[in-house]
Amino acid sequence: MISAVRQMSTLRAIGQPPRPSSAGRLQLRKRAVGRQLTVSATADPMKVLVVGAGGRTGSIVLEKLLTRKNQFVAKGLVRGKGSVGKAKKSAPSSTDEDFIFGDITDAAALTTAIKEEASGYDALVLLTSAVPKIKYLSLIPVILAKITGGPAKRPEFSFPEGASPEEVDWLGAKYQIDAAKAAGIKKVVFVGSMGGTQIDNFLNTMGGANILLWKRKAEQYLIASGLEYTIIHPGGLKDEEGGKRELFVNVDDAILEGTERSIPRSDVAELAVQCLTLEAAANRSFDVASQPEGTGTPTTDFAKLIGTLEGKNCDYSLPKNSPVPLP
Repeated sequence: MISAVRQMSTLRAIGQPPRPSSAGRLQLRKRAVGRQLTVSATADPMKVLVVGAGGRTGSIVLEKLLTRKNQFVAKGLVRGKGSVGKAKKSAPSSTDEDFIFGDITDAAALTTAIKEEASGYDALVLLTSAVPKIKYLSLIPVILAKITGGPAKRPEFSFPEGASPEEVDWLGAKYQIDAAKAAGIKKVVFVGSMGGTQIDNFLNTMGGANILLWKRKAEQYLIASGLEYTIIHPGGLKDEEGGKRELFVNVDDAILEGTERSIPRSDVAELAVQCLTLEAAANRSFDVASQPEGTGTPTTDFAKLIGTLEGKNCDYSLPKNSPVPLP
């Protein structure tokens, strides 16, 4: 499955709850140690499909779900068998049986795969993204500029045929949302990227493909779908240990105006997992980043974190005059 790469760096057991009585399902609240803070649990684990499980963030999400067997049943959707070995590096608890295969750019095949393998599932975590490829010859002027002290240059990027942001981040996400509805899935946690209000954001210039705007179009489609949703816009992703930093949230790319704009992938994965069961995360869209390690207190109460938004959601009337047609 196509997933975010380092070049797009901007670009969860708890104990077994008691079974419910015949009079009705018993809802429990358990406060666990460390990262598994306040979560909702039921006698029947939530069934979750992770799309993009072959990616560096998606595989961490899958591992967190698989290791919380009393709370979740999970499968990961990847494009092919080659992605399974890649995913297992970050999801060592997974086995071949934990993966299903599907091409998110093929609507009919994807719908069939999800209907057959995840019918009756409760939630889907969407972590797919188009992958930019660097044009290596474009590095020559970048290196020369550094050597000579001339004006800074940026490398150039392109996207593989059939895997552009429009095809992956818009249509591929749309197909996932449609397939989820067809399979009876009720909730989607969408992990996108910060910068969606900024037409001139560097990520949009990569290959001239406006990746953040196509992602934003898919987010708007999800909001209008009638499914329960949580949309998370992380800042720059870092391959560092999670659970060691204080997270903070905001909306509309305000975080990009500050100095702390990045976050470990593992913290994003934990937030995505927590948002599956947090009532405070229902139908919310927000940005998230982290303080440097050692600054503040590592975040463990995710309901409290989301509460700091004071009801704010991202404003999808932004950006104005988008070159990508937005609703």
